[in-house]
Amino acid sequence: MSRVVIIGSGIAGLFAALKLEKAGHEVIIITKQRPKDSSTNWAQGGIAGILDKTDGKAMESHIADTLLSGDGLCDEEIVRCVVEEAGDRIRDLLAVGVEFEREGEDFHYVKEGGHTSRRILHAKDATGAEIERALNKAVTESDRITMRAHTLGVDLIQRTHGNAENGIKGIWCLCLDSGDMEAIAADAVLIATGGCGQLWERTTNPSVATGDGLAMAVRAGAASRDMAFFQFHPTALMSNNKKPFLITEALRGEGGVLLDNSGLKNYRASDEEPNLFSFTLDFSPQGSLATRDVVARACDQKMKITGADNVWLVTNHLDSGKLHNHFPTIESRLNELGLSLGRDPLPVAPAAHYMVGGLKVDIQGRVLMQNGNPMPGLYAIGEVACTGMHGANRLASNSLLEAVVFANKASEHFVANPIENLEQVPNWRAEGMKQLQEHAPLVRDLETLKKTMTDDVGIVRSFDRLERAKRMLKLLANEVDLIWRKSIPTRELVELRNLVLVATHITEDALNRSENKGLHWNKDLI
Repeated sequence: MSRVVIIGSGIAGLFAALKLEKAGHEVIIITKQRPKDSSTNWAQGGIAGILDKTDGKAMESHIADTLLSGDGLCDEEIVRCVVEEAGDRIRDLLAVGVEFEREGEDFHYVKEGGHTSRRILHAKDATGAEIERALNKAVTESDRITMRAHTLGVDLIQRTHGNAENGIKGIWCLCLDSGDMEAIAADAVLIATGGCGQLWERTTNPSVATGDGLAMAVRAGAASRDMAFFQFHPTALMSNNKKPFLITEALRGEGGVLLDNSGLKNYRASDEEPNLFSFTLDFSPQGSLATRDVVARACDQKMKITGADNVWLVTNHLDSGKLHNHFPTIESRLNELGLSLGRDPLPVAPAAHYMVGGLKVDIQGRVLMQNGNPMPGLYAIGEVACTGMHGANRLASNSLLEAVVFANKASEHFVANPIENLEQVPNWRAEGMKQLQEHAPLVRDLETLKKTMTDDVGIVRSFDRLERAKRMLKLLANEVDLIWRKSIPTRELVELRNLVLVATHITEDALNRSENKGLHWNKDLI
């Protein structure tokens, strides 16, 4: 029996854990907060997929929409593989107990930006939470899966120090309850840590999204890919709420329309074609239902031109009863702020949402090194991995699908090629290190980092701004490294160290790009 350590408790990590456990392997899941504190749990929209594998026309349409959204940079082999496997993986979720919305005996499908038809299964507007519920329940009932909450992965342990070619044999972790460092031996490590939305001042991501898995793999010799492509969701609620609250794209799929202040003045709930007033039509004939890269840029540009803090998402022309039924999570949150669907224009603005780039992996989810070879014993799945599925811009609701497909592929590969060579792992070296007495410098450095990324590495970029960010990131990296070398790790220090490294990879990839594609938009290249 092999031991696999999975870092992360979102859909990818939990799905893989169940597959590995079923094959007889011991699984340890480490997660730095509670199991449900993942980006999956925050996902509202749904999971795109065609259940009927014989419906070639529907599959080709999903493939075409994905390739178009990816702006020419998708790996078509990967796209086809994921779309064609969707039915099997969704049935796996159903077997675990996930309950998707139905209309009678049939599933209820919704449509989101960039999709040409309704193909997204959902659980009202809390699909991620429903998937997390079912997977967590199944994991809890297993005797071979151990869940370690409040445990932060710090660094991977190489089988031969300084030699990535020999692979990984475990992980050093920080136990957040005790503050102790612990070494966990593993035959393989599977990274499923999600993204890094906490790099920006405004994000839809939970606080755990600090790029931990990507950073620790890069330090161990892994290669990153397409890091310049970071997706900003166009419609995060901005109405005296301290943290941005995502307004699912499915609301626009049901007929919601984006307007600027001028459009709002002309808008009437009785209008048959309210989209005619939308500024988004200046950017795409699809208007409010264009792909996220286009709509986010449209919102960003309109806000900068007018000086407004937000644009407006209007639903007054739609049936409020149906909206309340289909979007109860959003309606509840809006009610807390004195707003309601079908009645009030909603102030929205783009917010950092999804890391399209990530660790470079192959079709089995194996993490690749700089030379293109897989690093033995290391896998990455979900948002932290860059498979080639999304290209330059992720199509809405393809992320949960990609996560389960690659969780299955990585698990199948390990089951077919097990490693049974559990080695002793060294303890964390703490000689000469001291407890970090002052966290104030870390707080200031984190604020500087977020400000730098927001101002200089946001939706619209320029070479001067990117160079400025590069200089600032180098300074921050040096400062953090000085503290790191002499301090016993804390969560704040570990996360800041990881965020600075990931930010550097994003900025450098953006600087190296000579054309605008998808989510990377440099005004000097227009």
